[in-house]
Amino acid sequence: MNNERISAGNTLLGSARVIFGARVVVAAAVLLSLCACSQAPEVLTVKRIPAGKEYSGFLSSYANLKPNANMENEVSFVSTDPVKNVHKYVAIIVDKPEVYLATNSDAKLLPDKGRESLVEYFQDAISRAVEDAFPIVETPGPLVLRLRTALVGVDVGGATSTDQKETGLDHAINIGKVGVEMELVDSETGQQVAAAVDRENLGDGASIASTTFSREEKYRAATEAFDGWASRLRQFLDSAHELSSEDVARIEQTNFPYVPSRDSKRR
Repeated sequence: MNNERISAGNTLLGSARVIFGARVVVAAAVLLSLCACSQAPEVLTVKRIPAGKEYSGFLSSYANLKPNANMENEVSFVSTDPVKNVHKYVAIIVDKPEVYLATNSDAKLLPDKGRESLVEYFQDAISRAVEDAFPIVETPGPLVLRLRTALVGVDVGGATSTDQKETGLDHAINIGKVGVEMELVDSETGQQVAAAVDRENLGDGASIASTTFSREEKYRAATEAFDGWASRLRQFLDSAHELSSEDVARIEQTNFPYVPSRDSKRR
């Protein structure tokens, strides 16, 4: 009799455990579902160049910008602080570029897919341009720079007649008058270490009407523009400072030195 009661008790206990376990699984699933629902998709905000302003307002400061004799159509700033200058850092975070529309452009016509394509290509281009100078990381630190960039003056063209249903854009994106604003800031304090505004206009022909523009020859002017901006960014980094004897000594002792590009060494 006692054995039967023990057996029955074990059965009931086992059933209770199964029911409790099932409820935990269901509760966890519900919580996960609620969490997933509560995470709103990323909202793409539209920024615009303020009317009548020389700059977009993207940089943390424009106060120290001066004409750069080494870079045509560019104004720039490089910190001379012995503690906070480009060569004191050993790694870099490359932020997602921001997009600023031309003052009179209609934001409603700017295709989100096209904007994302611009941003992704430019981020990849600048990452490739700086990755052999600084290891690219994702976490801020005391010796880590943050690279911030913005494509300024993006315009919306007319309706496209493309037959590419999946990759085509309803309206072309014109980057012929786009400039680039960039800055390097301390990843922990936000202090501006270097900054530049590249006003190199491309003229007519630099536009895209496809999310896969990087693989299409007819948008070669656009990809060359992004690659050119990335190249000038690297040139700016390379010309930011002449290495002092202290810098040379530090570089010889670190595994992550700032290394000027081969092209800059030949100049």
